[in-house]
Amino acid sequence: MVPVVELIAGSYEQVAFGYRVQPGEKEWVAKANFTHHAHTASVSAVAASERFVVTGSKDETIQLYDMKKKVEHGALLRHNGSITCLEFYSPTHLLSGGEDGLICVWSTKKWVCLQSIKAHKGHVTSLSVHPSGKLALSVGTDKTLRTWNLMTGRCAFIKNIKRIAHIVRWSPDGDKYVVVINDQLDLYHLDTASVTNTLKNPKRISSVKFLSNAILVVAGDDEIVRLCDVDKEKWVCEFKAHETRVKAVDGFNMDDDYCVMVTASNDGFIKMWKMHLNEELECPTLLGEVNTTARLTCLAVWKPSQQVQQSTEEESTKATTCEEVPQELIKTRRVRIATEEVVMEDESKPKKRKVGGKRQKTK
Repeated sequence: MVPVVELIAGSYEQVAFGYRVQPGEKEWVAKANFTHHAHTASVSAVAASERFVVTGSKDETIQLYDMKKKVEHGALLRHNGSITCLEFYSPTHLLSGGEDGLICVWSTKKWVCLQSIKAHKGHVTSLSVHPSGKLALSVGTDKTLRTWNLMTGRCAFIKNIKRIAHIVRWSPDGDKYVVVINDQLDLYHLDTASVTNTLKNPKRISSVKFLSNAILVVAGDDEIVRLCDVDKEKWVCEFKAHETRVKAVDGFNMDDDYCVMVTASNDGFIKMWKMHLNEELECPTLLGEVNTTARLTCLAVWKPSQQVQQSTEEESTKATTCEEVPQELIKTRRVRIATEEVVMEDESKPKKRKVGGKRQKTK
């Protein structure tokens, strides 16, 4: 059985789009499920868990959506500056990074900020959580790659990388990671924490996604999508995906021996591609596409848990219009954030923690 899948995209036009995917024997159809004028500035990041979808914007807010109830769930207000990156770890936690240099750790149970980490002396450009949930990587405009112990909220390792990196991603097994600097793809191994190889993309890289522990999809400021075998440390496939630059890539695995890769472009199209992950990698075939008529900036695939999927399947699949959705969203409550703030410094000197208006030293 094909799982319920929804494609979520953000745009320069401040709108978030949701498309329900209806698989067919030869063609997959993406039908509009919702559109929402989510922000007062362009949408810069989007992430999805088993139940929730979040969008971040240059308006400094993170908007929450309950996909089970199909309602807006409120807004998170902690960052001062654009939201640059969002990532869920399991259904229980969300991490956000911003231009204020903070990484915030949120609990999805009551949507409170558990930790607010001063991560970089500049913008946080990207973050990635290790599959174990114990570590995270971040890169920023201070030209550093930092490893975070999420159990303590402290920096475990700092690596100077001499140039500003804008993407970092763990592999699914967590034994390797990649760091993107402009058009350069640096491959790292966890055991050595050093670069094993460097690959060059013809254009600046805008998005990467691991389809498996070995195959990495790379999209850039052109219409070509390229696939890299990080174990063999070489490019293995490339194909023309769109008419203009590809802004974002994502994907999900099927029960069979293939996965579905999703791409979004400035040309307004979201496309789904069927990809067989064989040893002899071949170019994917187009499964379906949808024209949003917007300039897309970011993309995420929402796959619900079994409980949410059952309730979703019972609901009508009728698309809602942009005018209908806000009438439904007004009925929902706003999320309130705890006023207490814990800030963990990443310096080597003794750490200070602000509790109840007093600063206390921590060991």
